[in-house]
Amino acid sequence: MPTQTHQGPPDRAAIDAEYDPSLRVPSRQPYMDWYVRESALARTRFDCRLDLAFGPTPPETIDIFPSPKANSPLLMFIHGGYWRSLSSKEFSCVAAGLVPHGIAVAVMNYTLCPEVSIAGITAQSRAAVAWLARNAGRFGANPERIFVAGHSAGGQQVGMLLSGGASPESAAAASLIKGGIAISGLFDLRPLQHSWLQPTLQLTENLAVEQSPLLQIPRQAAPLLLSVGGDESAAFHIQSRIYLAAWRRAGLNGDFVAQPGINHYEAVYGLGDPAKPLSQAVAEFIYTQV
Repeated sequence: MPTQTHQGPPDRAAIDAEYDPSLRVPSRQPYMDWYVRESALARTRFDCRLDLAFGPTPPETIDIFPSPKANSPLLMFIHGGYWRSLSSKEFSCVAAGLVPHGIAVAVMNYTLCPEVSIAGITAQSRAAVAWLARNAGRFGANPERIFVAGHSAGGQQVGMLLSGGASPESAAAASLIKGGIAISGLFDLRPLQHSWLQPTLQLTENLAVEQSPLLQIPRQAAPLLLSVGGDESAAFHIQSRIYLAAWRRAGLNGDFVAQPGINHYEAVYGLGDPAKPLSQAVAEFIYTQV
């Protein structure tokens, strides 16, 4: 079994200090304001098709930002919020950094915990990938050039999508993906069983293992790109470092992009501007695969 990202008896205060990014900034509100403001601006600046249903329940929607480039790659972005907050609408901003590079963007919305489990969110992510593969051509994108990206909890979803699984749905979704980008991702959920999040996430030991990409490294998978903000806690750096090492030990293609001087909330800012190093790295990663 891969090295755990947390060892020893559970210490709630220590785990919260490592995994709650709001404890590392004076206030999270300026960052939330940035997401809302920049996302509203992106929806006015770029062609978009909002609230397209990909599943049977109201939260299962996708916002599409087509690329002006015909037959473009398509990146599905999965938002963070520890599986229990935020929505697609706060992350329209990622289109601003990628559409100018000729990449269509699909920002996925999903049902939040505790209404569903993290496993339920993973199932919705897989359904969203399948929907995009069937419908990409409607938006000028190539269904054979689908990529997935996510921030924080969305990074965990990227790992689960790449890992595939035993079910036909999970294997099918993994086969449709040409690459994954996980920003400030969570790849070992076991520490969170002992955190402030547990009443909402309701993680059992089996669920924590099943939904930890670190513990679900596949034999074959699309390439992976990881990134973490330089000012994030040690736990977030350890999570990505151990995951990348396990990925590479399995003979899989994985790389890392550093973001010095950036905190957890800012780690996704670089996708809001095509000139920023993160947007450029993601665009290069995508075009290298296609």
